Amino acid sequence: MSRDDARTIRAGRRSVRIQRPGKVLFPGGGGAKEYTKGDLADYYRAVAPYLLPHLRGRPLMLERHPDGLDGPRFMQKNTPEHYPEWIARAEVGKEGGTVTHVVCNDTATLLYLADQACLTLHRWLSRTDRAGGPDHPDRLVLDLDPPGDDFAAVREAAGRLRELLDDVGLPAAPMTTGSRGVHLVVPLDGRHDVDTVREFARDLAETAAARHPDRLTTAARKQDRGDRLYLDVQRNAYAQTAVAPYTVRARPGAPVAVPLTWEQLEDPGVDARRWTIADAVDQARTDPWAELPARGRALGPARRRLADIRP
Repeated sequence: MSRDDARTIRAGRRSVRIQRPGKVLFPGGGGAKEYTKGDLADYYRAVAPYLLPHLRGRPLMLERHPDGLDGPRFMQKNTPEHYPEWIARAEVGKEGGTVTHVVCNDTATLLYLADQACLTLHRWLSRTDRAGGPDHPDRLVLDLDPPGDDFAAVREAAGRLRELLDDVGLPAAPMTTGSRGVHLVVPLDGRHDVDTVREFARDLAETAAARHPDRLTTAARKQDRGDRLYLDVQRNAYAQTAVAPYTVRARPGAPVAVPLTWEQLEDPGVDARRWTIADAVDQARTDPWAELPARGRALGPARRRLADIRP
């Protein structure tokens, strides 16, 4: 098969055509392995059973690289008119109007997006198919962003945040971002609006930073952070997104954002780019978030506990 040929992949009742599967999206070199569009499609097909539960009902922002990592990047919110009618969509409000996002509910959609050279799926923290809709998130995300590539600092900060979350009665699960840091994902019951969730996330981060002012910071400006790890809560605002579990990142070697157990996070051999499309499916099969409660927690009790312990 030449690089210009097409492949057809069966996904349930649909067949999805992958154009130019041999097109290189992740160039090799410098120790990084080369991966093609066909490799991307194969990965997303294999990981679909584990990825789709984190995508269903959620508007997506698509990070596309039609010419691979060496070409331009497109951050796509609106769904183009030429996308097939069987791909789900969600129209949500924005200032001065609305925007219609892609919603990925099945493997065929996932493959179609791979054909569009969509490397990374950035998801909303709310669902449009649940009570409350996009204004009521059922996920809270704390983004642990180190000043450099020091993953030991990320590991330490995650442990400190876990202690604080335990204090307020909220479970959390770690996930490598596939870039530099870790996301701590907290499942919620979706009863509180986005402003309440964002305020709570901010108060949580400020409490953690106050407990460990030499290690953690909530300073938005990089010049104010020094060598402290930044606790970023901005993803909890309306219409903001977070990298979906098991999505590929646009970096050499095709690293993947991978859910972890807390025990795995403590492993010195693990860092933010430990897994790639070559082995992320193996990690997914272990079900690292199996201990997370099936239903999200109510935020009210946690807010009251946090108010009691804030400095």
